[in-house]
Amino acid sequence: MAGNTTGKIFAVTTFGSSHGRALGAVVDGCPAGLELKEEDIQIELNKRRPGTSKLTTPRDETDQVEILSGVFEGKTDGTPIAAVVYNKDADSSAYQNLINKPRPGHGDYCWISRYGTYDYRGGGRGSGRNTIGHVIGGTVAKKLLETLDIKVVAHVTQVGEVKANPVNINLIEEYSQNNAVRCADARAAEKMEEAILEAKSKGDSVGGVVETIVLGAPVGLGEPVFDKLDADLAKALMNIGSVKGVEIGFGFKVAESTGYGINDEFYMEKDEVRTTTNTSGGILGGMSNGMPILLRMAVKPTPSISMVQKTVDLEKMEDTEIQIKGRHDPCICPRVVPVAEAAVAMVMVDHMIRSGFINPCQIK
Repeated sequence: MAGNTTGKIFAVTTFGSSHGRALGAVVDGCPAGLELKEEDIQIELNKRRPGTSKLTTPRDETDQVEILSGVFEGKTDGTPIAAVVYNKDADSSAYQNLINKPRPGHGDYCWISRYGTYDYRGGGRGSGRNTIGHVIGGTVAKKLLETLDIKVVAHVTQVGEVKANPVNINLIEEYSQNNAVRCADARAAEKMEEAILEAKSKGDSVGGVVETIVLGAPVGLGEPVFDKLDADLAKALMNIGSVKGVEIGFGFKVAESTGYGINDEFYMEKDEVRTTTNTSGGILGGMSNGMPILLRMAVKPTPSISMVQKTVDLEKMEDTEIQIKGRHDPCICPRVVPVAEAAVAMVMVDHMIRSGFINPCQIK
């Protein structure tokens, strides 16, 4: 099975499944000399860990990470970094009734059709639990970016029909950590929580929007034709399960705008070239322009819901019904926040190394 590795120089390969023995990642291409310990990864994993609030699945996983290689005396040594998280609270019994009965909204049928086999337990390799690997790789990437004062911050801006009001870009990280929804607008967060709990009470789910921001990126990251920075970032976000759309900057609003209305005009700020607006989302011609990089992704409602749904029995090849009984999130947006940060950070580091901003051999 291909498609388990992302990145060209800074490459991250993830492995594992929802109800298998373990999940993790191998991070290759990280320069030597970066301070890294298990606690760094644990902090990020705790942000996506299940069972942390009434808005998440009650699956009780501590997600304790263990670094197996690539770190010597508290610093990376230039060799592949392998890290693993062992599953402790998998309950496969709830999935027995789903054998040969693909769940609506999931990739079950596609997996079975392509590979002829499918780990039905919790979605197997297709489960959102596999984003543990994303976060491991993203933690290393974020620490590399921090050495150059580059920060990646994500937050929830919409749940269902509830939309957050704009918040000062420099306060988003702080404010979004003050509630379980991970929304920087406290009032909107309360309404978002109500919407999530209402859907949960009905055995249903709700979707939303997660915005990711990159602050401090230099000018010139990305390629002008193929491997554009915005293209790679969009791909990284679309590779997160349940993401069905990505916008950069003004996004789809450009379709109803004029050239003069969205062209970001340049001006000098001390010795730096800046733009008066940022409708381009920090990327022009496939390359970063020095302004904050703004990305938004549409996250669909969790497809695992407890309501009775129609499907087919692939063994009997006849119509049937199923009712999913596992433990699931009524809205995955809050737990997707650290995953979005990780996905974006990995792309940024890969391009930083490719463009010469990060030494590929060692941190100096």
